[in-house]
Amino acid sequence: MRLTFVAGDPESNPKNSPTLYKTDRGSWIVQGWVVNDPDALTTLNLPDGESAVEIPDRMIPFFTQEGRAGDNV
Repeated sequence: MRLTFVAGDPESNPKNSPTLYKTDRGSWIVQGWVVNDPDALTTLNLPDGESAVEIPDRMIPFFTQEGRAGDNV
């Protein structure tokens, strides 16, 4: 899988995390904060092999922003 950097959270220090990446498989990788709240995990009911990360609202525009770095993937 090849990853193309799309955006790092400009308000996060250090190292711009959360971060969004576009893959060459027509999908996204979201690097964010581990969801470890027991109630949230129960609600999510994640199957084996899946996990969840949390990102702030301010990252959502990067999914639809024209001209983003991942558009050429």
